[in-house]
Amino acid sequence: MPETAIADHGLVGDLHTAALVTTDGSIDWFCCPRFDSPSVFGALLDDARGGHFRVRPVDTEYRTKQVYYPDSAVLITRFFTDDGVGEVVDFMPPEGSDATDRHRIVRMVRCVRGRMSFEIVVAPRFDYGRRQHRTYLTDNGAVFETDALTLTLHSVREPDDERLAQAQVENGDLIAFLDLTAGQLRGVVLESAAAGPPREIRVAEFQHLFDETVAFWRSWLARSTYRGRWRESVERSAITLKLMTYAPTGGLVAAPTTGLPEQIGGERNWDYRYTWVRDASFSVYALLGLGFVDEAARFGSWLGDRIRERAGGGVGPLNIMYRVDGSSELREEVLTHWAGYRGSRPVRIGNDAAEQLQLDIYGEALDSIFVAHQAGIGVPHRGWQAIREVLDWLAEHWDQPEEGIWETRGGRQPFTFGRLMSWVALDRGIRLATSSGRPGALERWARERDRIYDQVMERGWHPARGAFVQHYDTDVLDSALLLMPKVRFIAPRDPMWLSTLKEMDSELVTDSLVYRYDPEASPDGLRGSEGTFSLCTFTYVDALARAGRREDARRTFEKMLTYGNHLGLFSEEIALTGEQIGNFPQAFTHLALINAAITLDAALDA
Repeated sequence: MPETAIADHGLVGDLHTAALVTTDGSIDWFCCPRFDSPSVFGALLDDARGGHFRVRPVDTEYRTKQVYYPDSAVLITRFFTDDGVGEVVDFMPPEGSDATDRHRIVRMVRCVRGRMSFEIVVAPRFDYGRRQHRTYLTDNGAVFETDALTLTLHSVREPDDERLAQAQVENGDLIAFLDLTAGQLRGVVLESAAAGPPREIRVAEFQHLFDETVAFWRSWLARSTYRGRWRESVERSAITLKLMTYAPTGGLVAAPTTGLPEQIGGERNWDYRYTWVRDASFSVYALLGLGFVDEAARFGSWLGDRIRERAGGGVGPLNIMYRVDGSSELREEVLTHWAGYRGSRPVRIGNDAAEQLQLDIYGEALDSIFVAHQAGIGVPHRGWQAIREVLDWLAEHWDQPEEGIWETRGGRQPFTFGRLMSWVALDRGIRLATSSGRPGALERWARERDRIYDQVMERGWHPARGAFVQHYDTDVLDSALLLMPKVRFIAPRDPMWLSTLKEMDSELVTDSLVYRYDPEASPDGLRGSEGTFSLCTFTYVDALARAGRREDARRTFEKMLTYGNHLGLFSEEIALTGEQIGNFPQAFTHLALINAAITLDAALDA
């Protein structure tokens, strides 16, 4: 049986980890106790060997629909049969800001109309299916145990109910059944690091967990200041970004998944369960744009810690990515025993790109710190000392080949985007120092900033193409440069920029969707092709709006929204068929959606 389509999932989480739930009620991706921990359920990457936690009607034909409970991260999967209507309500009660091994997946099972029999199957495969487990069945649930991790399943019932009906263990998996009539609510809670054995949970306690979780999300979302045209999409994106933020540190994972392909059957399958300096820095724009100052400050603290540590072992003061706790060990390995999503191999965990030199990260980091400073989030003395060291290093090292924003594995090049963002880093450092009276090598920083500007204008510009290009030794276009007007390197209506935008229109844009670049024209060291990048499409909307092409921008934005899934979630890319591919959901895509909506709203209002 093939793996469920990437888009046919919803996301639930507790701000420490997250789970993906299919449209037919199966949890087929869940890592515990953190986003970057080994998986417990991994059927998303191997339906036969990955493991799952399934709740769905028994032996009958059914139709399904999936929706979020309004203004929350509580997911409802509804089943429609000839005998009745039922639903599974999934959520994870939010955990606090302290790291913990305790996490709960709550699965409320309800018969809405008529009657319905549900099958519950809990089939864990610990440590990516590499570790055997022991299963113990009790009157109140079950225990799934390994030497490293134990999961406890609690049953929800009232005093007159039987124990978990017809429960049995087959090859370490639990199989049980629930027969419900209209109005009945039962279910199960799967808990890691439980304080005791399985216990009975009464329906009232069950309902209380639901009410508390909904209240948490509504209280958080109420802080949003966005009142623009696309409120539903923007707020869903905000909740999704929050779900992918590790509460103990404020680190934002690029996606909660690994190994989902950029081309079905291809090798571009990466682990995104880490915090990229680039992605998380761009999130500051989105968070502050929506009024979430506390979240922006939390990430600023995380970034400050990384700058002060100087990322031992890296190729510069910062690594391009870290684990959610801030550590930097991300050794890449291949899960040879897994088939991969629809045969897409290799399945990788870890990410060797962490050791690459990508100069653009310094621009994104400094820009986010400067934007936060403008919003009243100050930089402490020790933080400024570390920033000075970063800027001094960059002033000396910016003019060298690098791997670039897209983490190519085809050798280092003098990427224009890396130079652009090095200019941003030095420019924002100067502005930060002068606006707050901080000491620094301002003359040197300004001298190098101006050298970068002149170099990009002379060598990054290709006169024959009439466009800024990917790197100095090519005529290939790169949609990363769509950020040039946003970071104020060039005026959004400068003739050189309008010409670049026109060239991108003709080469990188297809039905409003945008490719990163042409890998055939600019080999990146990997076989195969890829889809359009949703991040780039939303950045294109931003660039169009700034260039005064408001109608083009609005049409592109509205078209792009149609490529989201039934819940408004986006993966990394869109295939030629319109199918979502790549890791899911992707933070970069959702924060770009928010930023594009804010920019476009302002342009249309004007």
